[in-house]
Amino acid sequence: MISQLNEHNKQEYPPMHTAEHILNQTMGRMFGSPRSRNTHIERKKSKCDYMLKKAPTEKEVQAIEDKVNEVITMNLPVTEEFVKKEDAKDLVDLSKLPNDVSDTLRIVRVGDYDVCACIGSHVENTSEIGSFKITTHSFDNGRWRVRFKLNELDEA
Repeated sequence: MISQLNEHNKQEYPPMHTAEHILNQTMGRMFGSPRSRNTHIERKKSKCDYMLKKAPTEKEVQAIEDKVNEVITMNLPVTEEFVKKEDAKDLVDLSKLPNDVSDTLRIVRVGDYDVCACIGSHVENTSEIGSFKITTHSFDNGRWRVRFKLNELDEA
């Protein structure tokens, strides 16, 4: 499993992956949406799919971007802990985990804003993320796809 973790971590860009956690929580809080159904995270741009009854308005899209940036600027610590799967069921949604997952889960917290079972790479503090920008979005048959990028700290 450790080699799988290392292979997975090499491909991720920690600021973008942590921003995705914040976006997922924001979508849940604003729209009651479960975490992204399909996610593709890369350094330059990323995308997430959310199942929604209707497309967010342009005003709502701006509110999503604003909320993610507000959370980023809170300089929240990003921490991990290892929890028995039985104890994690009250903390996180276990429905997307594979059947052969181990009895101990890695739980990642973004301050008190988000908590998620995750094997990915993350920053240590949201201050390392930079600013979040929704570049495009589309709605088709109940799926809202949002594409986003980060303006890294040295670009800001």
